[in-house]
Amino acid sequence: MNGGKAPFDIDTVMNRIREAVRPFPRAAQSQLAEEGYSSVFEQVVGCILSTRTLDEVSIECARNLFRLGRTPEALVRAGRDRIDEAVSSCRFHEAKSRDILQTARIALERYGGELPCRDDVLMSLPGVGRKCTNLVLSTACGQACITVDVHVHRITNRWGYIRAKTPEKSLQELEGVLPLEYWSEINRLLVPFGKHVCTPRFPKCSTCPVVEMCRQVEVTSHR
Repeated sequence: MNGGKAPFDIDTVMNRIREAVRPFPRAAQSQLAEEGYSSVFEQVVGCILSTRTLDEVSIECARNLFRLGRTPEALVRAGRDRIDEAVSSCRFHEAKSRDILQTARIALERYGGELPCRDDVLMSLPGVGRKCTNLVLSTACGQACITVDVHVHRITNRWGYIRAKTPEKSLQELEGVLPLEYWSEINRLLVPFGKHVCTPRFPKCSTCPVVEMCRQVEVTSHR
């Protein structure tokens, strides 16, 4: 489904998608940041909760949890049972409550209660991998980082902008071609775009603002 396509222009694509997603709910981390939960610790906690959980569920769990306290010290005082109760709507909440409490203890014991904006520190935290690390560095620390989740991986490959088999490979490819100015923004845009327009099955190509440039790689049917 790629015949007769216009040349792919990432600047035009990003501008059009920025406008297209305005009516849609924000991605979980962006929403939490807009609500003021923007510290490194709060963003780490939010990202732990979001793993394999719908955004609307993880956001509410984060709000519940932060009512107990928004600092490592407060959550250590709250304890595992109260943390788990606050986040019980999340998938794998028992493992997540354990990771959150351990992260809070690490923040207190090693960093005086404030997690630093350091890649190596964030990657060492329980329940935190490359996706969460890059997202926190971008959202909480203002660093230029590309966060590749299922939406970014699927859509950028569907465009034909990159060709990569895994999210890890997509990150490497994007770091080589995506202009630096879009590194922190691409996840914020493509999460809502991937949920509401460029869906995994039957994407809404008929109303997509960039369809004339998208190579529609592996798209066999659409709306």
